[in-house]
Parts: sequence; structure tokens; C-alpha cells
Amino acid sequence: MNDTMSIPHLIMNASTVVQLVMLILVLGSILSWVVIFQRSLVLSRAKKAHKAFEEHFWSGVDLNDLYRQIPAERESLGGEHLFRAGFREFHRLLPKAKSPQAILDGVQRSMRVAWSREEERLNLHLVFLATVASASPYIGLFGTVWGIMGSFQSLSMAQQATLATVAPWIAEALIATAMGLFAAIPAVIFYNRLSAETGRLLGKYEDFAEEFHSILHRNLQGRGESAAA
Repeated sequence: MNDTMSIPHLIMNASTVVQLVMLILVLGSILSWVVIFQRSLVLSRAKKAHKAFEEHFWSGVDLNDLYRQIPAERESLGGEHLFRAGFREFHRLLPKAKSPQAILDGVQRSMRVAWSREEERLNLHLVFLATVASASPYIGLFGTVWGIMGSFQSLSMAQQATLATVAPWIAEALIATAMGLFAAIPAVIFYNRLSAETGRLLGKYEDFAEEFHSILHRNLQGRGESAAA
């Protein structure tokens, strides 16, 4: 291959606008891979932590003991976060609430807030991936259009139109297109994958919250029956 048509040479000798487009796409691609690895690690840890907590929760441990086993100084996450928020609200409202339903409503609100925080934590930076996935092809297309415009300008100034006159401009335009796709394709794939995994995990959190809510409801019913007896 002619050195003047090699990809590094074309990039180094591209117009300033096309070089800026390439730089934006390279930075977007690097940052999207950082987000992909970081979010994948967070999701993997969150799934393992929730599985371990659920196994402990359903092992028959007393709920008061389980609550005391969670260190107050440590930030609780996932199902543990929902449990801690709901159980804390349950004990806060139990002595002063006028009806069991008021207690359950308070617990539900508290767990809903905890669930929303988990949703925000798990979806962190996924919007950036979506932005890279949707914007990169258009940024690359802008570089392509600019390169083609340059090829037409070089043709208008050339006394004789040859392939050698326009080839570098067209080549750098195509490189901009390729780099746009290179940044967009992984971002699209991993955004869909991470969004789906996040949705499934949040669904598990929601299921746990419903089951925990039912346990507290039965607990209040048992207390009411004992008091009536």
C-alpha cells in the first residue's frame, strides 16, 4: 500500500475539521468502553450481593437479628437496602401508628424510595452510552460530508481531474464514517445488554419488596389477633 494512502498518514494529514471529528469519536469510544466495563462490574457485584442476601433472608433468620447484622456505618445496597429501609420504617411507625395499614403504607413508601435510589445507581452513566450510540454515526457522517466537500473543492481547483486528486479526501471521509460506526456499534450492543440486565435485577428487587411487604402484613395480622385474644 502507498504510504500516502495508509490510514495513519491519512489521519495525520486530514483537514482540521475531520481530525477534530475523529478525536471526538475516539474519546467517545474510549469513554464508552470505560462505562461498559465499570457498569458490567457494578451489575455483576449487585447480582451476587442480592443473591447472597436473599439466601440469608430466606434461611429462616429472625428479621430483628438480620437487621442488627447489617452494619449501620456500611452503605446497604440492593435488596439489603430495601430491607433496611422498610424494616427501619416498620419499627419507627409501629408504636405510634393508628392502624396497621398506616404502617404498611409507610413501609411501602420507604421501600419505594430505596428502590428508586437503586434504580438511579444501576442506571448511572447508561445515558452516556445511549448518547454515544445515537450520536457517533451522525458525527462520523459530518466528517464524511466535510471530506467529500474537500474532494469537490480540490476537483474544482485541479486542471485535470484524476483519482489521485480526490482519493485522499474521500479516504479520510470514509475513515470518519468507519470511526463513527466503531464508536456506535459497541455502545448500542452494551447499552441494550446492560439495560436489560439492570431491568431484570430491578425486577428482582421489586419482587423482594413485595414479598417483604407481605411478611410484615402477616406479622401485623398476627399481632392484632394476639391482642384481640
